Amino acid sequence: MITHAKYTEHGSIVTVIDGVEMSVPDDMGNRHRVMLAEWEADGNSIEPYEAPPPSSADVDRERDRRIDGGFSFGGAMYQTRPEDRENILGAYSAALTAVINGAQAGDYRWDGGDSDFLWIAADNSTAPMDAQMMIAFGQAALAHKQAHIFAARVLKDMPEIPVDYTDNQYWPAVTA
Repeated sequence: MITHAKYTEHGSIVTVIDGVEMSVPDDMGNRHRVMLAEWEADGNSIEPYEAPPPSSADVDRERDRRIDGGFSFGGAMYQTRPEDRENILGAYSAALTAVINGAQAGDYRWDGGDSDFLWIAADNSTAPMDAQMMIAFGQAALAHKQAHIFAARVLKDMPEIPVDYTDNQYWPAVTA
């Protein structure tokens, strides 16, 4: 005797047959699935799968995905994976030191190299940056991350996290 049946996230069916809970593949070649079909023919129904409500951890994963997805600066997109943010922070610190030591706007060799300081965009184009521009770039990277952190906070502070929390309407715009 079948007393309960419900679809799972993966399409199988959790059911109770003769007091034993089991997972049944949604495959009519399976004898238990045939029993469920007969049970349905008698007027019963298999409950649909209901996704659990989004959690704070789900929002955190989306936040991190978006932070890692890059930001726009000066009309170009730049990568912001953890290793990219580490590189940005290092160059930002060096640029700040260079400005403190007198680096002037328009000096693209502020880092002490024999060639202009360049940053590579996501499309592999390069952008020359003086120390002041590098500082602004670092601040833009910080603003990108911070905006996503606060957007996630707003979502997590809602009485219920919207099921469409991954929709762009809840997150800062990122355009090139």
